[in-house]
Amino acid sequence: MSVAQKPRVLVIEDEAALLALLRYNLEKEGYTVDEATDGEQALLKVAEHLPDLILLDWMLPRISGLEVCRQLRRDSDARNVPIIMLTARGEEADRVRGLDAGADDYIAKPFSPSELLARIRAVLRRIRPALAEEVLTYGGLVMDIATHKVTRNGREVHLGPTEFRLLRHFLEHPGRVLSRDQLLDAVWGRDIYVEQRTVDVHIRRLRKALNGDNEADIIRTVRSAGYALELGQQMAYGAA
Repeated sequence: MSVAQKPRVLVIEDEAALLALLRYNLEKEGYTVDEATDGEQALLKVAEHLPDLILLDWMLPRISGLEVCRQLRRDSDARNVPIIMLTARGEEADRVRGLDAGADDYIAKPFSPSELLARIRAVLRRIRPALAEEVLTYGGLVMDIATHKVTRNGREVHLGPTEFRLLRHFLEHPGRVLSRDQLLDAVWGRDIYVEQRTVDVHIRRLRKALNGDNEADIIRTVRSAGYALELGQQMAYGAA
């Protein structure tokens, strides 16, 4: 990615330690970072210099993150800027409120650096493809979308087309439990009838390809819910 193409991320967070961690990891990945520590300052920052993406904490002084999101979505200049909400609120009703207010994605605290960066890449790829990277990474997994090559801890992983699409969807939503129906829609498409057990077959193939000798299984089965791509215990932002 050239210097001119580096996405500008506005981080709106009032906790100094978390703000510093976010800045450090974003700049390490090549993003240009602006910051604001309350809702009023955030709106001024957006008006001064429109960012390519906003990380927005729910709980902010002066104006709440939820209200900031609503105001930005009413702003003709800022309405299309992607917003990822950072929230300690894990209840489904609260997440729905955030999405209904105009957020493009949310991530609940505590969260890992790799999960946050993967969510940012996924949102940019979906909403502003020109800013997105061609390589997805998560832990030791690396997927080059342009060349269709996948490696884990430096070892080449050979995948069929369906397993490649399945892994790509997992990499775009790391840590999130995805139901079989969600995977069917994302990988096979809504217009094609495929039985749910087909997902299980391809998950088994994907696991076999990904998990080499002495490597942990990074696809977690969640009984009666679906599957999640997880690396296990990681350092997390926002942990108590």
